[in-house]
Amino acid sequence: MASVQVNQVAPDFTLKDFEGKTFTLSDFKNDKNVLLVLNRGFV
Repeated sequence: MASVQVNQVAPDFTLKDFEGKTFTLSDFKNDKNVLLVLNRGFV
C-alpha cells in the first residue's frame, strides 16, 4: 500500500459512492476541502 507524506499532493484514485456512482479525487481538484469517510463495514 502506498503511503502519503505530509505536505505532498495526494495520489489520484477512483472510488464508488454509496449510490454506485464512480468519482475520482481529481474531480474535486478546484474545491478547497474534500472529506473522505471510509467505512470498514457495518456491524
